[in-house]
Amino acid sequence: MVINIAGEAIQRDGGQGADDILKRLKKVNALALKSAEGYLFDISSLAELAGVKDAAEFTAVTIDSPEGLAICRHSVSHIMAHVVKDLYPAAKVTIGPSTEDGFYYDFDIDTPFTPDDLSAIEKAMQRLIKKNNPFVRKTMSKADAIKLFQAMGEGYKVEIIEAIEADEVSLYEEGGFIDLCRGPHVPGTASVRAFKLLKTAGAYWRGDEKNKMLQRIYGTAFATQEDLKRHLEFLEEVKRRDHRRLGKELDLFSIHDDIGAGLILWHPSGAMIRKTIEDFWREEHIKADYKLLYTPHIAKIDLWKKSGHLDFYKENMYTPMDIDGADYEIKPMNCPFHIAIYKSALRSYRDLPIKYAELGTVYRYERSGVLHGLLRVRGFTQDDAHIFCRIDQIESEILDVLDFTLFVLRTFGFEKYDVYLSTRPDKYVGTLDNWEVATEALRKALQKKGLKYETDPGEGVFYGPKIDIKVKDSLNRQWQCSTIQVDFNLPERFDVTYRASDDKEHMPIMIHRALMGSLERFFGILIEHYGGAFPLWLAPVQVSVLTISERQAEFAKETAAALMKANIRVETDYGDEKIGYKIRQSSLKKIPYAVLIGDKEMESRSLTVRKRNGENVVFADMNNLLDFLREEIEGRR
Repeated sequence: MVINIAGEAIQRDGGQGADDILKRLKKVNALALKSAEGYLFDISSLAELAGVKDAAEFTAVTIDSPEGLAICRHSVSHIMAHVVKDLYPAAKVTIGPSTEDGFYYDFDIDTPFTPDDLSAIEKAMQRLIKKNNPFVRKTMSKADAIKLFQAMGEGYKVEIIEAIEADEVSLYEEGGFIDLCRGPHVPGTASVRAFKLLKTAGAYWRGDEKNKMLQRIYGTAFATQEDLKRHLEFLEEVKRRDHRRLGKELDLFSIHDDIGAGLILWHPSGAMIRKTIEDFWREEHIKADYKLLYTPHIAKIDLWKKSGHLDFYKENMYTPMDIDGADYEIKPMNCPFHIAIYKSALRSYRDLPIKYAELGTVYRYERSGVLHGLLRVRGFTQDDAHIFCRIDQIESEILDVLDFTLFVLRTFGFEKYDVYLSTRPDKYVGTLDNWEVATEALRKALQKKGLKYETDPGEGVFYGPKIDIKVKDSLNRQWQCSTIQVDFNLPERFDVTYRASDDKEHMPIMIHRALMGSLERFFGILIEHYGGAFPLWLAPVQVSVLTISERQAEFAKETAAALMKANIRVETDYGDEKIGYKIRQSSLKKIPYAVLIGDKEMESRSLTVRKRNGENVVFADMNNLLDFLREEIEGRR
């Protein structure tokens, strides 16, 4: 058996050299071993592995690797469960996995955890970690494990074990605390270097709202205190940029229980930003030869049966309503309406491609537990479009859509993104030839654009392959926004055709595409991306006009009128408060520019402008200021 430790390959002959290897593993703070096939093992499995895998190769896994960090975090979740059981013996343990940036554990406990509880749990965990209790793996028959956890009163563990198909399960013991787990774990609790408990939340058992509500504790762990500090600072910045907090502070939107969860009210400032986004969207789509549509919010239920939505999306659709003896359904998507408009006239191959676009509001049922501000809602407006084209036009249309998508994303300030190509799943409709042509067209378009992409095998939708573009915001977080999907299913279901050059009817290909996704979600992402400090072209109020005293009120009114005449969005304050207070209020509203008017400006008719960053700039007159503002607005900066 060969073990690679810190780049050095060490040969172990049978049972010899175990102590030396363990010392070397301890020296590099190894947490586990990784096989050439990618399987992870506890370091304590060394002797066992040597006996059955003499020719195998293993690599030492350290905490500064993704696998090592995940192992550490999972071990910390066990340590936390151990402490919770010590402090709250009546609590029942359920599951406690590691996550992308931390860990959590769910507990069945009558009283929700408080911040003081978290502090007490964290201190107890620190004491336990210092003891360096080893994590010891044990195997047990399924039947014996059920008896063990039944005797412990841990019914959730019994339920988990009963669902396991294997005859044998693995358990881990640490300091007398036993938990069901596949592992691996760190060698001992002292391997944990830096951790923090973050918050609590409610969570349904198995994610099903029909089950009991559990209490979840979230935490995180890192290789070093420095890494932990950076992550906590990042979380503070995320909190500062939270669109729900900023939405309230800047009076952008609200959600009201008496109206309904997941239903957004756009306030004047938020509505002004939305109007600006929509105006840009419509202008650019008209330039790109899209035809704009408006479609109803409901349709007869037979339409959704024909489209397949009633089969594939029924759980996300609302209860039908009876109108004049017929069942109608509120729309979850816009596609069938666009198809109906396409079919309202005979189409020739010369007409294709036909490109329809709509800012269409749709409604989907989302469980209350997943609703999240603007990011997960029940009523939202898609920037939806459908392109009907011949199969030989797919590649060129995809190229155009990619150009359009990247232009739109960059206009809104998103310069970084990841691209994914999702291919045919196991269950699909259409012919293999069509799938191959469509997938290759998507691939070639990405290659021609020079876009780096990852392939997601089998992750296409049932009706065709797709491209997903996930933007990265100013905090380098990834957000799914743009999608381009090729569809063979709906044209076939609705018998969509065009007259080809051979004078026969052929089925067009339908391309679904969204550049921003939903306006609600995109707006939430924008709020967090900019931290509420929108660029001038998007800002709901672009300039505030502030007087130093009431003497300048008339000149200030004249200034504001000139700005408004030039279509600049203006807010004014001519009151008798001190100028420092007025500037502060303008700053809190994150208004890009404030025109400060005192006696000097009134006499010279010059304009002192304070930028959002606190810098003052003097403009000789209104024309100079307007030229400056127009250049920035037209450049969408």
